[in-house]
Amino acid sequence: MFTASFMNGRAFLDADDALRGRVPRLIEWKGAHRAPGDEVVPADLRVDHVYLISCKYLSRIVVNASPHHLFDRLLAGGHGRRGSDWFREVAPSEHDELYATVRGVVDPQLPHDVTALNAQQRHVLAHALRGEWPEVAVEAYRALVTRSAEESARRWRVAIDQNAEAMMWRLLRVGSAPYFVLGASSRGFVRLRIATPWDWRQVFELRSFEIEPRPGGQPIVAWHADVRRRDDRAELGIDGHVEVRWSHGRFCGPPEAKVYLDTPPADVPGYFPLY
Repeated sequence: MFTASFMNGRAFLDADDALRGRVPRLIEWKGAHRAPGDEVVPADLRVDHVYLISCKYLSRIVVNASPHHLFDRLLAGGHGRRGSDWFREVAPSEHDELYATVRGVVDPQLPHDVTALNAQQRHVLAHALRGEWPEVAVEAYRALVTRSAEESARRWRVAIDQNAEAMMWRLLRVGSAPYFVLGASSRGFVRLRIATPWDWRQVFELRSFEIEPRPGGQPIVAWHADVRRRDDRAELGIDGHVEVRWSHGRFCGPPEAKVYLDTPPADVPGYFPLY
């Protein structure tokens, strides 16, 4: 990791789009902390008060938010709060059926109502449900996954309406300030300059943005953007998906929505290779 980081730093120093050989006077570490404002730039480093850098090593996750913040609020207006149990909100009968089934297996003395569980009981339940689901709960969990994915996709489509372009920019972490991504993936080094929305529109236009539930081990909502490059009219695609899962174990912490970018970063419109 040190060698890769050093080589990325050297590339950033030499790149025409970055420092152009000028040795920086100040390098500040910004992560990890929650930015106090409505910030979409995932900056870890700041160089000379100007250059913002995101360090991304071997991770395809671009956003980690609450389902409410993603599907209802479209990642707008700050970080959002974790809020209530998303699964119980979008799939109440399936959620309660699953809880009743695992309660009978783990401990029938647990409260009949899942909302009555205290913190200790939730941790005990999460610990007991690590690994594979009990055989009697497999169908109930599959029903929860299917219903949650379908309803999450439906609510997301309704919320987006005519705001697909802004939603795509937020998913890609394209913000009002340009920044750089330095890191590594399974394909090699990642060295990119990330466009602003203004930059993006000069080069590309969004043709469509599609959302659909996808089968999986947890509720998954896939997203796809069709993009056209303005100069040569080339058609480009961006693919990603959202996985909704409990945080800190099953029935323990509130669900979280992890947004994955499936398209290789170097192929994403608006992610320009650093030269």
